[in-house]
Amino acid sequence: MALNFHQLHIFYTVAERGSFSAAAQALHMTQPAVTMQIQSLEDYFGSKLLVRSTKRVELTEAGQTLYPYAKRSIELMRDAEKAMSRLNFMLEGRLQLGASLTIGEYVLPRLLGPFASQYPHISIALKVMNTTQIIDEIVGHQLNFGLVEAPIHHPDLSFDPVMEDELKLIVPAEHPLAGRERVTLHEVVSYPFVLREKGSGTRQVMESELMHRGFEPDRIESVMELGSTGAVKSAVEAGIGITIISPSSVKHEQALGLLKVVNIEDAEFKRQFYSVHLKSALLPVPAVTFLTFLREYGQRL
Repeated sequence: MALNFHQLHIFYTVAERGSFSAAAQALHMTQPAVTMQIQSLEDYFGSKLLVRSTKRVELTEAGQTLYPYAKRSIELMRDAEKAMSRLNFMLEGRLQLGASLTIGEYVLPRLLGPFASQYPHISIALKVMNTTQIIDEIVGHQLNFGLVEAPIHHPDLSFDPVMEDELKLIVPAEHPLAGRERVTLHEVVSYPFVLREKGSGTRQVMESELMHRGFEPDRIESVMELGSTGAVKSAVEAGIGITIISPSSVKHEQALGLLKVVNIEDAEFKRQFYSVHLKSALLPVPAVTFLTFLREYGQRL
């Protein structure tokens, strides 16, 4: 068995993050899969590399020896990708992609500036549309790839996790919960809600977590259902109700003191954003580089 770069990457991530679960989350893998790859690497070297202490994973003497080499190999791989990407940018630097509403309107705009600074030779043509339209244009070869809030079954398409998002409780500035840092789910569901329409990715994530926590979604008093996040924000700002949406979409209103983001201590409304492209087509280098940038930079937001 040859030394596996993928296993070195996993080992390095576990060492950096301090736990198998944190590494699994960062790598978009399951914890058992991370454990299995570490065990395979230990079998290859014939040495224990990591030990679990009471608080975090620690490196053994063998792990400490391997760590700088793993780090150097990852840095070298990234440098190689950047060098080859820059070479190709000069030849083909236009990237066409589609993004669903929340991603295109609220998440990507904060990332496009840093990306343009790092890769000035790429021009991006972004279309903001719903998931069905994105898929139609990818299948029709009008877009290289898209970014969507949930995967769907399609025989010709590949969906891969790119970024994680967590929905939060959003309330008007004068709401009784606005001054609280944390509230319970039981408190939250006693107030009237403004919701996205049924079938939206945001609505699905919210309802799935409610059911997971033993709350039937029908118990929520829905005073209004709206077809866009912008409309939901306006209704909440007007005091019509509260909502659960991505905090990325309310940064402007939060800065102006119009809306407040409140943590729900006994629920987590997490979701993945996915890239989608044709299985039969190789993504161009600018697209691969952009997705790599999203995975790395998006973790810092």
